[in-house]
Amino acid sequence: MRRLILVLLLLPLGFAHAGEDAKTASLYKNPQCSCCEAYADYLRANGFAVTVKPTHNLSLIKRQHGVPEKFAGCHTMLIDGYVVEGHVPLKSLNRLLTERPDIKGISLPGMPMGSPGMSGAKSEPFTIYELGEGQPRIYAVE
Repeated sequence: MRRLILVLLLLPLGFAHAGEDAKTASLYKNPQCSCCEAYADYLRANGFAVTVKPTHNLSLIKRQHGVPEKFAGCHTMLIDGYVVEGHVPLKSLNRLLTERPDIKGISLPGMPMGSPGMSGAKSEPFTIYELGEGQPRIYAVE
């Protein structure tokens, strides 16, 4: 009887979770880069549906989506109308998708050690930049 009551109490939680849509993303990367796959796995483990698209035209994709060379990461992700450049932590990514600012996207330039998908220890805070019209501005520091 206790099991039945517990199941009945937890049942609505299961339906709520099953009804939520996964956030769908396309991640463009150099075919030889393995840290990009690790970043995609990080996102998948946190509820995102990520399709990895290896390409030899990554610089073209970055230009098409307005990513300045100085703010480029090792991969470019398109999600819900935004461009996300590099190994952006989940907190900033979720903030972008929740607040929906009027910008092109966000970037964590380079390949910082300890960022999601990268090995090593984090040695300094990650500065995530806002990509939009004009000069990129700081979006978040994590």
